[in-house]
Amino acid sequence: MRIDVLTLFPEMFTGVFETSILGKAQDKGIVSLSTVNFRDFSGNKHNTVDDMPYGGGGGMVLKAEPIFNAVEHLLEDPSGQATGKKPRIILMCPQGKPFSQDVARELAAESHLIFICGHYEGYDERIREFLVTEELSVGDYVLTGGELPAMVVVDAVVRLLPGVLGNDQSAVTDSFSDGLLEYPHYTRPAEFRGWKVPDTLLSGHHAEIVKWRRKQSLERTLVRRPELLEQAELTPEERKWLRTMRIEREQTTKPTK
Repeated sequence: MRIDVLTLFPEMFTGVFETSILGKAQDKGIVSLSTVNFRDFSGNKHNTVDDMPYGGGGGMVLKAEPIFNAVEHLLEDPSGQATGKKPRIILMCPQGKPFSQDVARELAAESHLIFICGHYEGYDERIREFLVTEELSVGDYVLTGGELPAMVVVDAVVRLLPGVLGNDQSAVTDSFSDGLLEYPHYTRPAEFRGWKVPDTLLSGHHAEIVKWRRKQSLERTLVRRPELLEQAELTPEERKWLRTMRIEREQTTKPTK
C-alpha cells in the first residue's frame, strides 16, 4: 500500500511514521508512507497557500491551486504520465463522515490513499467538490489542523494490513472489530498483590476460554458502550447471555428501601 499525506508540517510525521508498528511496516515493505509539503506547489513566488475568504469573515482559507497541484503531481508516474486508477483522496475535516473500524477496514483494502491536512479557517470549497473522494472526521471537535487526525487514520489502517502485526489475529480481536469492545487480558504472574487471573484462563480448556472471552466482551460493551449492541451480530445463545446480564445489572443497581 502507498500512503501520501499533504501537509504544511511534514516534520510532525517523522517520529510517527518511522517508529513502532508504522516503522516496522515500512521496513517490511508492506506500506510506503510519505509526506508532501503542498507549499511547494503554491505556484507563486511567495509560496502563499492561503488567502482571505470572498465575502469577508475571520480567518484565512486554503487556496485550491496548491492542493490540486500537489495531488496531480502524486498521480503522475516518473515519466510524467497519469498512472490511471485514481486513489482515495481523503480530506480530514470536522464535517466529514465519522471514522470507524469499518471505515479503517474499507481503506485497508485500497492500494493508494492520499490524505489532505488543512489549517486556518478552512478549505476552498472547490477542493471538496472537484478533488477529494471523501471527507473523514475523528470526532466532534476542532483541532488546529488535520495532521493529528490523519495520523490516527493511517495508524488504524496500516495495522490491518496482512503481515504488519506480529500476530494477525490481534487485529481480529481488537475492540470494535466485531462490533463489541474487546475482552480483558492478563499475563504473568498468575497472582499479583492478591489479585488473581480468572481460573478459566488458566484451565487450558480452549472452548471455555473462548466462551469466557465472548461473555466478557458482551458485558464490557453493555456497561461501557451499550449503544454498540444495537448493531452487533449476536447468536441466539449470546442474546440469552445478554438478557441475563441486563437482569443481573438491574438487580444490582436497584435502590434498596
